[in-house]
Amino acid sequence: MTSAAAERNFQDKVDQDIRIEPKDWMPEAYRKTLVRQMSQHAHSEIVGMLPEANWITRAPSLRRKATLIAKVQDEAGHGLYLYAAAETLGTSRDEMIDQLHSGKAKYSSIFNYPTLTWADMGAIGWLVDGAAIMNQVPLCRASYGPYARAMVRICKEESFHQRQGFEILLVLSRGSAGQRRMCQDAIDRWWWPSVMMFGPNDDASPNTAQSMQWKIKRFTNDELRQRFIDICAEQIKLLGMTLPDDRLVWNEERGHYDFGPIDWEEFRNVLNGHGPCNKERIEARVQAHVEGAWVREAALAHARKNSVLKTEEAA
Repeated sequence: MTSAAAERNFQDKVDQDIRIEPKDWMPEAYRKTLVRQMSQHAHSEIVGMLPEANWITRAPSLRRKATLIAKVQDEAGHGLYLYAAAETLGTSRDEMIDQLHSGKAKYSSIFNYPTLTWADMGAIGWLVDGAAIMNQVPLCRASYGPYARAMVRICKEESFHQRQGFEILLVLSRGSAGQRRMCQDAIDRWWWPSVMMFGPNDDASPNTAQSMQWKIKRFTNDELRQRFIDICAEQIKLLGMTLPDDRLVWNEERGHYDFGPIDWEEFRNVLNGHGPCNKERIEARVQAHVEGAWVREAALAHARKNSVLKTEEAA
């Protein structure tokens, strides 16, 4: 089969919603796009543990501590699922991690903001995880099989994280005046970075058209962002709080909320390593990787020993 014929056959499968599997023929550009997207997604899950882990020792109750530990543990699992899915395309875990540590690979810019108060745990759960769910649920129908299957469990767990975050904010919103101020302050600080999580506007997103043709993505950045804003604009009413956008207003003609301009300069600065916590986040990941070397070495030695024992038993 010629390359052109193979590519037509590949696109026909995608158009018919037939999943692409690791041993199937695929264009090199499709493979590279998936490796980039899945590795960045995995990096985001792993780096995303850091802002929340900051509050494990300072959670206001044992119940809150236990649920926060469980959430951070979930994020670690998500990263592992995604690294494993990316490895099916021929890249190695070590290569992906080296790219993260060297700064060559990106991760979600949202995790380069500091978590200043306990209310930030609620805002991250409601807004950040809410934006993640909006992005990730369509990925359960992505054309690449291992990615789509990994996303099913991830989305179920992220849905729990979002509800947990909203409940934290709901409790604070019904508390003392100080707690209500803390709740509003966290929403004010995390709103616009969460809106930016969907990426640049469609006319400035170079990868969207091709990713949609390949059905890696099912909706554009702007479509998902609008859906997220519409939902949050209603949910905020239950908290008795406000979103920090004086241009947020329902547009009857469009059937959507209008919203103010996004500060794309801030988005680019944070994405390019100039956010409040970029340096701190990468340093923490590198340090954890170095200090955890003995664990990886021990696990590999144990696996080799078990493999030898099984071979001897079989003989």
